[in-house]
Amino acid sequence: MILKERVIEILKEAGVLLEGHFLLTSGRHSNKYLQCARIFRNTKYSEELCAALAEQFKDDNVELVIGPAIGAIQMAYEVSRHIKCENFFTEREDGVMTLRRGFAIEPGQRVLVVEDVVTTGGSVREVIDIVKDAGGKVVGVGVVVDRTGGKIDFGVPIKSVISLDVESWNAEECPICKAGNPAPVKLGSRKKI
Repeated sequence: MILKERVIEILKEAGVLLEGHFLLTSGRHSNKYLQCARIFRNTKYSEELCAALAEQFKDDNVELVIGPAIGAIQMAYEVSRHIKCENFFTEREDGVMTLRRGFAIEPGQRVLVVEDVVTTGGSVREVIDIVKDAGGKVVGVGVVVDRTGGKIDFGVPIKSVISLDVESWNAEECPICKAGNPAPVKLGSRKKI
């Protein structure tokens, strides 16, 4: 079990937590941004955090770990390495999340969906739908950072390495915009759809 203090230490060391005015992938604005991709630049961070996440699913008989590209490709690999199972990723084709590259989910296969950071959960929901449509069983969702403070519901167990209640707003309600500050910075891996 990893302590919250250690997770915060890693996030700071890795330069994950940024402050300013940000446009999130969901289209919402926030004064904080978690650039979780920075965790995966250094294996000392990714190994420790993904091992802590994998430990939470050790009794779920996970047969496959899957996550959306780009953010969860390395994460799916590292979590599956600790669970000792197969892994792969989904990706967008013409704006639609899909399985490619010969990846196939077997009917009844026990699947863990992973994501580096969750705000609204849009990409995770798309991956869950892919797993279910293929006949797989989603045993849970594992995330490094849950930005909702535990409020998000995917209809399956969600476990995180750390849960933070990071505020975000619809563009028209953003207090940073209302204060006349510059347009938000877009750092996410995809355009809002």
